[in-house]
Amino acid sequence: MSEETTVCVAEEAENKQTGSQDNTEGCDAGDSVMQLEAEGESQKQQLPADMFYKYEELHSRPTVTADSEIPENLLHLSHSFGYDSSRRSNLKLLDDRTLMFVAGNLLVLLDISTEEQKYLRSCSGGGIGCIAVHPSKNYFAVAEKGNQPNIIVYEYPSLRPYRILRGGTELEYSFVDFNRDGGLLASVGGSPDYMLTLWEWRQEEVMLSCKAVSQDVYRVGFSPYDPGLLTSSGSAHIKFWKMAPTFTGLKLQGVMGHFGKTAATDIEGFVELPDGKVVSGTDWGNLLLWDGNTIKVEICCKDGRSCHSGTVQPFAVEDGQLMTFGSDGVIRGWDFEKIISADSDGSRMEMEPTNEMAVGHNVCLSSVARSTETDSFVWFAQDSNGAIWKLDLSFTNTTPDPECLFTFHSGSIQGLDVSKKSHLMATTSLDRSVRVFDFVAKREVTSSRFNQGGTALRWAPPLVNQTGGLLVAGFEDGVVRLLELFTAPRLHAVAGRDSKLRLKQAFKPHNAPVTAVAFERNGEILATGSSDSTVFFFTVGGKYNPIGFVHVPGPVQALDWSPHSHSENRLLVLCQSGHVVEVHSPEPDAQKPTTTFQLPDLPRRSFRFRSIKSRIKRDEEIARRQAVRKKQRDERLKKSEQLDAEKEEDEEEELPPVYIPDPPSPLYCGFYSLPGHFWLSMGGFDSGCLYHCKFSENQDEDPDQRQDEPFDFLPIDDTDDDPIRSVTFSSNRQLLLCGMHSGSIRVYPLQPADPGLSSMKACWSLSVHDSCYGHLRHIRCSHDDLFVLTAGDDGNIFSFSLLPPEELQKTLQRKTAKVASPRHVAQVGLENEALALDIEDPAAYSIEMAKQKLESDHLRRETELKVAEKQKKLTELQKRFKQVLSDNQSLPEHVRLKPEELQLDRRFYEQAERLKAQRAMEVRRQLCWEQERCSIALRKLQDWFRDSLQVTVVAIRSNHKVSTYRLQAPTEPLSRQNSPHRPHGDGNAAPERRRSRAEPAKESGKIEEEEAIRPPVPRTTRVKLGDRQEERLRKAAEKAAQARARIEKKKQEWDQIYAEKPNEDYEDPQDVEAIREAQESIGDVAMAKQPRINTETKKEELIALERNIREKQLELNGRIVALRDSKVLLVSRLQAQMQQLQKVQQRLAVHLHRPPPDLPTLSPEETPEERLHCSRAKLEKYRELREQRFTTTEQEEQEGAVSLLEQLEKEMEAEEEQEETLRLSASSETGKEEEEEAVNEELSELEEELQREEGIRLLHEQDSLLEQMESSVREFDSELLLLHRQQLRLDSRLKLADLRMLTLIQEMTLLKQFERKEGGLQEKLDECVKEENGITSKLQECNEQLEDKKRDISKLQEREKSVTAAFQASLGENNKFEEFLTKVFKKKIKRVKRTEQTGREGEGEEEEGSDEDSEEDDNWDDDYASDADEAALDDSVCPAGCEPEFFENTLQLRERRLDLEELLVEEKKIAEALTREHDTLIKKEKSAKSNRMAIEYDLELINREKLQKMNELDVVVPLRLHQIEYVIKTSIPSDLSEALVLDKTELTRLQERIQQLQADKIHQKDLHRQACQQQAKLIHDRRDMAAKIQMLEKQCNELMMAKFGKLVDLEALQMLSGNRRLEELKHEKLLKEAEYAKEVQQWDGRQRFQDYRRHVDREDVRRLQELVKTQSQQAEALRREISLLSCKGGHVLPPDQTRLPPLAPLPTPTGSVHTANPHQQLKAQNSASRQGAN
Repeated sequence: MSEETTVCVAEEAENKQTGSQDNTEGCDAGDSVMQLEAEGESQKQQLPADMFYKYEELHSRPTVTADSEIPENLLHLSHSFGYDSSRRSNLKLLDDRTLMFVAGNLLVLLDISTEEQKYLRSCSGGGIGCIAVHPSKNYFAVAEKGNQPNIIVYEYPSLRPYRILRGGTELEYSFVDFNRDGGLLASVGGSPDYMLTLWEWRQEEVMLSCKAVSQDVYRVGFSPYDPGLLTSSGSAHIKFWKMAPTFTGLKLQGVMGHFGKTAATDIEGFVELPDGKVVSGTDWGNLLLWDGNTIKVEICCKDGRSCHSGTVQPFAVEDGQLMTFGSDGVIRGWDFEKIISADSDGSRMEMEPTNEMAVGHNVCLSSVARSTETDSFVWFAQDSNGAIWKLDLSFTNTTPDPECLFTFHSGSIQGLDVSKKSHLMATTSLDRSVRVFDFVAKREVTSSRFNQGGTALRWAPPLVNQTGGLLVAGFEDGVVRLLELFTAPRLHAVAGRDSKLRLKQAFKPHNAPVTAVAFERNGEILATGSSDSTVFFFTVGGKYNPIGFVHVPGPVQALDWSPHSHSENRLLVLCQSGHVVEVHSPEPDAQKPTTTFQLPDLPRRSFRFRSIKSRIKRDEEIARRQAVRKKQRDERLKKSEQLDAEKEEDEEEELPPVYIPDPPSPLYCGFYSLPGHFWLSMGGFDSGCLYHCKFSENQDEDPDQRQDEPFDFLPIDDTDDDPIRSVTFSSNRQLLLCGMHSGSIRVYPLQPADPGLSSMKACWSLSVHDSCYGHLRHIRCSHDDLFVLTAGDDGNIFSFSLLPPEELQKTLQRKTAKVASPRHVAQVGLENEALALDIEDPAAYSIEMAKQKLESDHLRRETELKVAEKQKKLTELQKRFKQVLSDNQSLPEHVRLKPEELQLDRRFYEQAERLKAQRAMEVRRQLCWEQERCSIALRKLQDWFRDSLQVTVVAIRSNHKVSTYRLQAPTEPLSRQNSPHRPHGDGNAAPERRRSRAEPAKESGKIEEEEAIRPPVPRTTRVKLGDRQEERLRKAAEKAAQARARIEKKKQEWDQIYAEKPNEDYEDPQDVEAIREAQESIGDVAMAKQPRINTETKKEELIALERNIREKQLELNGRIVALRDSKVLLVSRLQAQMQQLQKVQQRLAVHLHRPPPDLPTLSPEETPEERLHCSRAKLEKYRELREQRFTTTEQEEQEGAVSLLEQLEKEMEAEEEQEETLRLSASSETGKEEEEEAVNEELSELEEELQREEGIRLLHEQDSLLEQMESSVREFDSELLLLHRQQLRLDSRLKLADLRMLTLIQEMTLLKQFERKEGGLQEKLDECVKEENGITSKLQECNEQLEDKKRDISKLQEREKSVTAAFQASLGENNKFEEFLTKVFKKKIKRVKRTEQTGREGEGEEEEGSDEDSEEDDNWDDDYASDADEAALDDSVCPAGCEPEFFENTLQLRERRLDLEELLVEEKKIAEALTREHDTLIKKEKSAKSNRMAIEYDLELINREKLQKMNELDVVVPLRLHQIEYVIKTSIPSDLSEALVLDKTELTRLQERIQQLQADKIHQKDLHRQACQQQAKLIHDRRDMAAKIQMLEKQCNELMMAKFGKLVDLEALQMLSGNRRLEELKHEKLLKEAEYAKEVQQWDGRQRFQDYRRHVDREDVRRLQELVKTQSQQAEALRREISLLSCKGGHVLPPDQTRLPPLAPLPTPTGSVHTANPHQQLKAQNSASRQGAN
């Protein structure tokens, strides 16, 4: 691929390359990880200094489909118009005129003066991570992205690749930097490895390497003063590194910086000072001075102001000042001497900057690069808002202002389109700018900024604007602006130099960001779509007028009008939610509704995408399996001729399920294919295909409930994770250009008239934008198809040409981009043209909202007019009715009309009353909720004030008083949502898995064991035994069963004893617990494990303390309130007694009256809740006062609003006093009247006597009442005094509790500072514990399986022994065929491997098994070749004289033995695999345990640090003098700082504990002495028992040898039952002996007739011997043939299954017939058949 501008990088590199390029093939040799050479090490081979690589062989190239005719150089890079200003450190300076930065997959070298650009492509194709420049400016390093990316060092200015550094990270580099002399290079990788590597880059060797941290690292740098020090910083960390020599060489040792009390922050930059300290920035704008790995001081401005607003980065130390820049666009200088001399007494150091420079408005500086000239103060700065600045930091009076060299878009490009008449391109982004570029002249034409960011853009077609200068831009506030590009008609105006964008019209159709803009194909209608799920239509003309809008089911993604090839004009609306709506074009001249712009009757069709991706994968899997099955079937047909006899496995793996993503996959782009048909590109799960869809005929269903599937799809290679984001066609539709999610371009050649994209096969692909975040959302072709323009989310804009640069120059030498002058501007003049009104308020009404507002205002005005007219008529009628009533009243009574007569109809009155009652009910029903709400609010308000009221109870005869406590709202209980939960499911699931795995093996083993233990007994002819023999066999069987039961019982007892036997390393749990308690409580307290304290526990303590305080206060408040209530009762009782006393004194003489006591009254502070009760009269009075206030001026109302309640209280008190005065005066007048009446009356003697008696009684009653009143008052005062004293004691305790609460708050504040760090470690600890538990579970499962396998192996061995024992038992004693049958039993034979047909075994496993069988066959052949003697053994025929049942039993036992051997081999293999897995799990467990212990150690360190900080807190403890026992020379010292404050109970407990420990020590010594004695006794007893056991075993062996002659198994001997077969043979032997004796007697009588017969028999014997010899030879040949056939897998039937007919008897001279045995007849027949065959 060729490059842009007059200087081509590839050509320069090729022309300036030296002859040393031939050595580049061997430059990859060498180790990937190297250390520094130690002294005395041999000199390593050095790379030549003049060695270079070839750039053409390194840089990435386009990917072209194989066997296609697409040229590799299809597109040629023309220019880069963007700048990724958000990338960290994306600005470097190579010399005074060349800047370098990264743009997607390109490295751009920009000439400042000529604005010429040179490009270097990334070599990996995955993008570029970061760049760095060598201090000499002769080299620069490019660190790339991708799988195992490289760092390429280029030489400058030749731009030749000089060195390639490999293997430094896995996916991407985040930062690289050279040291001060340029000899070393430091690089740090990104996720997932974060590897820090030091390179000897000239030799392409790794010097040192280690993992930096587990977080993002933003920067790493060498110390300019100490070459062995480095510093790295990043996300919430800073780390200080040192190259330290060790025994194994140099190592990187890093120390993490501790923020301490300072909040952790991301550190973007730092500067190391000459004294080793480091100054770093923060997120909040202050500077941190690091000394070692701790913060010495935080630097801020005066009054606590931050050094910068936002993020701050220090970047240089010059002229005695530290230079910093911030995201606020300001550069400041700070006094360097003051910073390095700062002390750490305070946490902050305040200082003001010595110099300051504000770069500009809306500037966010992110990196700077210094000029290469010596003693130069010029710096170049990267602005994250899309600019590059030139700064002079000399800070003098002649310092020039900052100069903005270049401006670009910042952030992702939201809109891009090209002119349909010229080589112009327009773009917009969220930086609120719209820019126009000339991509032929490679420059920016003009730009314009607005109040909101741009989100969509479209260039008007020539049908709309003939000059081609009209742009339509949509913005994030829903505004659409028509912008006109023109060149002012002035003299000598240059096209593009004086071009401007002028606002033609602005309107707001949407309330959300505009996402799509599209012109109708005839240029008559403009459609705009928005994320508010609406599409608005406008008429196109001199002024764009709204037609209407439609609602769509989701946010609009794109709009596509039907092409001219379609008969109908329709709009395809693509929604992000997967909905597609086709809307008919509205009629511009149609009658517009007056109430709304919505077009509900506009015809439409809907489609909702339903995923078919899982079904596609399922079909592909079915096809793949069918192909594999067919291939395997063909292979089996070739290998075997007996395919019909084989059983194929029908069971297969389950097919992948049908999956529908929820939420649905996003829709990225689409376009029309045929009328009603369209293509869609989906993201997420459904990426990887283009889906061909069409609208269904049934459109009655709700669009949100539809489920429409594509009728066809087109798979696209390598797009499962890289979907198509944008699509465009060339003008002839023969090229389909796709913008991919990964930032690459794809070009597909198409055949003409191919709406189905059947020719979309070959592809040309090139990585252009950043692969991580540079999603290519916009791709366009120029109007003449000579250029391709792309814009991505990384802010980069590229132009490509479809012709080589030479041909392009010839084609365009007469074509230049023209910017037209609008007709009205050219004719009238710009100065006379009225400016269009812009919409600057983001909250302005949209078109629809404005219309709705206008309509609602119109309706409201009409309603008001109608209501006013009706009210006017009603007023007139009321006046007339009143006039009629007055006229009627003025008439004489006899002619006057009654009220009933004035009513027209009674029913009118009843209807009115009924309506009034209904409306009243309706009003009550409407206000019931409000009434309930107000009553609840009043109740809550009363409760609130009642709880907060303070009740004060005053004594009656003294000044003592007690008051309740004001209670605060209780603290909410601590939530325990953050408490770690240990998963219990895994622990229960593992045993279930183990049981499920172990059960089948146990069941199968049980079945096989039963089959093996009970071998089939050969069936022989049963001989009837006698009763005596049967009885003897029965008794022997019972005796054996009893012995077997005793032995089993004894085994169980021994098993139980051995199970209870402790291991050698067994420890008593009580002893272990005691040791643990001793370790925790005895020894160095600082090293003991301290309890874990966190914020939650401390908060629980604080809440518990608050709850305790509240309970105490509530208790005392209850007692005080109870005392107040008793006083209220006392006052009422005293008043009653006073009234009674007054009545008594009224009847007594005045001189006998005793002065009554003063009645106590309740002060307002004793009953404050009375103020909360309001009577109706009080409320009415308040309303009257409020109305009076409203009559005054507003100022008086505001001034008197507070005193209104006070005035109400005063008036209410005055009224109550007045009523009380009136009541007292009335009672006094009544008393005086009664006294006067009594005086005026004359009394008799009897009456006087009775009056004296009454006086005495009244005096007594008076004295009693006074005494009761006085005692009640004294009792109340004593109770109040007691409560007052208790309150004082409680107050002292509450003060102590307050001090304790203050301490707890200080501790909790301290704990919160450690919470973040401890939380991260706790999460890691939980993960480690979970991992360790999983490994332990797996290890336990593996151990159980291993134990099961060992038991199975032992069982198989026992079964094998039992089979051998069964064979030995079947032989019996003195069997003449014992040797032959033993050889048959132990013979190795080749057996056909039996494969179990299970659903889990596939055909591939069968083929693998067949291979294993072939290998085993070879092994068996070797065994047969090695065993010559066994090969001669014929085990297919039962020998003569041997019973076939015994022979068949031997064969069956041999088969069972071989089965057991095969099972044993398989079990051993499984056991070996389990052993290997067990070893691996043990290693993993050790690693996990070590990680867990390391994290627990870190947590313990943090916990100790917390405890240390908590111990340093000051705690206030009030003490009395008697509590101080710290005495020096019988006096209390003035300085008590050395004293120790202890709880007296704790001191007493410690003293008692000393005595208790001493007693425990003595007791433990006694126990230890007794244990030692018992141990010695047990060891002696064990030695004696071992000797006794050995002696008994020896005696037992001697007795067995004496009795049996050999050592036998006594248990087996005891369990031997009677051998029925032996008894039957003995009985048969006796019968045979009797029969033979009788026959001998008969033959003795025939002795004389046998002489001649003996001679004849000898001749027959001779002939038979010869015949037998011949047949034995033939039988031997047959055996070898049978053995050969059996080795090849043939089936040979045993002799007892196929009986051959007997041979005819041999003729003898005497004519006698001798019948041979069946075995001999079979041999003869075989011999005859063999001879016949020959």
